[in-house]
Amino acid sequence: MKLCVFDTAEEASRQAALLIDAAVRNQPATVLGLATGGTPLALYREMIRACRAGTDYSRVTTFNLDEYCGLPASHPQSYRTFMDANLFSGLNIAPQNTHIPDGLASPAAHYCHAYEAEIRAAGGIDIQILGIGSNGHIGFNEPGSAFDSRTRVVSLTPQTVRDNARFFHSPDAVPRSAISMGIGTILEARQCLLLGFGEKKAQAVRAALEGPATTDLPASALQSHPDVLVFLDKAAASALSRRDQSSCHPVPKSRDENIF
Repeated sequence: MKLCVFDTAEEASRQAALLIDAAVRNQPATVLGLATGGTPLALYREMIRACRAGTDYSRVTTFNLDEYCGLPASHPQSYRTFMDANLFSGLNIAPQNTHIPDGLASPAAHYCHAYEAEIRAAGGIDIQILGIGSNGHIGFNEPGSAFDSRTRVVSLTPQTVRDNARFFHSPDAVPRSAISMGIGTILEARQCLLLGFGEKKAQAVRAALEGPATTDLPASALQSHPDVLVFLDKAAASALSRRDQSSCHPVPKSRDENIF
């Protein structure tokens, strides 16, 4: 695991975008795992800027981590709407190459199995972008999720519902369940890029990076992955006892090489 601490979230996002840009330029058919929420927004803006400057996304394939159950893709708060508005509309990516779980899928268990099969058929995820919840969740894998869990329907904790209520007109409107890639699914990505910004994430970051690997803190599962990059701003890194604040300069990567 390589930890990089930047002065600001914006600088961390720019460096993350350079990493993604180098990967796509080196391997045009890169498979990206994508996250939603506020954390990756600046990264996505930088990816759009790079595409407009000439990076070709026409052969890139993407798989999103999760989607709320019960929301159609057209819902203003669906993750399909989020991704179209904040990333896909600014890239020359083929719509059929963008995959987001279907919150209305039925039967859900069969659909989740098929989603995993789609990831495997694409060759697996090259770079998985992750945020971290204030309770340590990654994707919607809440505390207690098994480290070998697969894509499935999960129940959201009250804390996650409270954290996400700002995106809805009231807390009661927040769905109580979601389809999420499992921790085992996430750990199969060739490289994971964990982004953490703001003081509210500091304790979860510290526990994930410096505490024991435990299902009580889902992000701690990343300790077992052979290639994890952690990009933090100073606020998110403020609770850490050990820091490597060396500069991170991404270089091209193939599927058989490490970026760093």
